[in-house]
Amino acid sequence: MKPKVKICCISSTAEAQLAIACGAAALGLVGHMPSGPGVISDAQIREIARSVPPPVATFLLSCRTDAQGIIAHHSLVHTSTIQLVDALQVGTYAQIRQALPGVKLVQVIHVVGDESVEEALRIADEVDALLLDSGNPNLQVKELGGTGRVHNWKLSRKIRESIQKPLFLAGGLHAGNVQEAVETVQPFGVDLCSGVRTNGKLDPAKLEQFFEAIAHV
Repeated sequence: MKPKVKICCISSTAEAQLAIACGAAALGLVGHMPSGPGVISDAQIREIARSVPPPVATFLLSCRTDAQGIIAHHSLVHTSTIQLVDALQVGTYAQIRQALPGVKLVQVIHVVGDESVEEALRIADEVDALLLDSGNPNLQVKELGGTGRVHNWKLSRKIRESIQKPLFLAGGLHAGNVQEAVETVQPFGVDLCSGVRTNGKLDPAKLEQFFEAIAHV
């Protein structure tokens, strides 16, 4: 089965329509972050999410680390999915599920070493999917995505083989490396931002090249 493609850092309804027309199965909408690209207002996220037709999924990227804060953030935007880009520190996934029963939960694991494998194993059963990225939440100013860096795909493969949930692979993907990435990790889906952009804008030519590369996986 071909991996699903999630295009992140969508900044407008026009970008959403372009990504969907090219074949995107999911769109990432970035809320407030301590660093990184693609941040838009909650009002913009709500507007874009409202414009997206099913079955295309809309992901709210939230850096909040408490369950009630995440629930409150979602209440402002009404996406189909919440992508938790940092570790949940206060409250539980069960609290979020109880408050938002129809909303999917995707936890980001930033692949920095063997401890990331342990983190993934601990969390996988609590969420609907994991997304492996190349940030570093341990820095003074946290990197929680959008770095454009590739991480160790062997660790990603180890995580994929150890869990029973769908897994998205992110981190520095583009038309030139996505085939190798998919062959190495065999993810359910791939997620990218900078790899299909020029000067921060979604680039139709790069999108076409990426989907052409995916078609030959």
